[in-house]
Amino acid sequence: MQIESDLLLERQKIRRKLVLWRCIACVVFIVSIVTIVAGSSLFKMGRNTDHLVKLKIEGIIGSDVSKQVKLIDDALADKSVKGLILCVNSPGGAVTGGEQLHDAIMHFAKKKPVVVSMGGVAASAGYMISVPANRIFALNSTLTGSIGVIMQAPDISGLLGKVGINVDQLVSGPLKGQPSMVKPLSSQGREMLQGLIENFYDQFVGMVAEGRHMDIAKVRELGDGRPYSGQQAVKNGLIDQIGTEQDAKKWLIHYSKLSSDIKVIELKNKKPSKWFSRFVGETLGDSVNGFMHQVVYNDHENLDGAIAIWKP
Repeated sequence: MQIESDLLLERQKIRRKLVLWRCIACVVFIVSIVTIVAGSSLFKMGRNTDHLVKLKIEGIIGSDVSKQVKLIDDALADKSVKGLILCVNSPGGAVTGGEQLHDAIMHFAKKKPVVVSMGGVAASAGYMISVPANRIFALNSTLTGSIGVIMQAPDISGLLGKVGINVDQLVSGPLKGQPSMVKPLSSQGREMLQGLIENFYDQFVGMVAEGRHMDIAKVRELGDGRPYSGQQAVKNGLIDQIGTEQDAKKWLIHYSKLSSDIKVIELKNKKPSKWFSRFVGETLGDSVNGFMHQVVYNDHENLDGAIAIWKP
């Protein structure tokens, strides 16, 4: 009899837990639906009327910029979007990422106006993505330009030799293992890599010349890798004028003959609500919550290959 009573009590506990979890699941589902519907309605209200969009490019530009490119492409396809304000505050980054953003912005600018507002720094790949714009604004103290490409290859072979470590490297050809951390760069390898850098640099110069309507020789003269202040950049033609983001917005409105009270909607990638992460942490433990933040919220940029970056 005692065993049956214990089993009955255990079953009642399990049943109560199941009811609790079902209630929690229902609440989460209802709140999620309400949030999605409300957010969708607000988005559609803004999207269905004529408006401008703003995209912020901040920090290091990584190799994978597919999310930002999609935002630009979607805005271009939206007939109610009348122009783009591109806010750049970046020292640059991966050449491949800069190229993809440059091409997406150039494609946008051919059909709808783009104005750039530079922050504290918009150099190297940060400048690369700015040049397709119809007009570029910067602050007096903005650091921009720094037209150039760099490729670095650390060599620890000397250190390994001092501690008595030798690394045998088998390669299919003399240039396959170049560059290598464990072997000094050969003269052939240096020549090969320098050729790549020069090719990337030529592409960068071509982008600037086309976007800024400048002679290639002039761009090469300015493009020795040095950064310029906003004031210097205006004088040498790398940007158009000194001004803030508000000045850039006013110019775009005037250029496009739009209403002065037109709305500006910032383009952002959708992320799961953080209240959900907190709920997970409270119900399932901090380890799961930490995993959610690591996987969902952290957006680490990768720098693969050659980079176009200003390094103080």
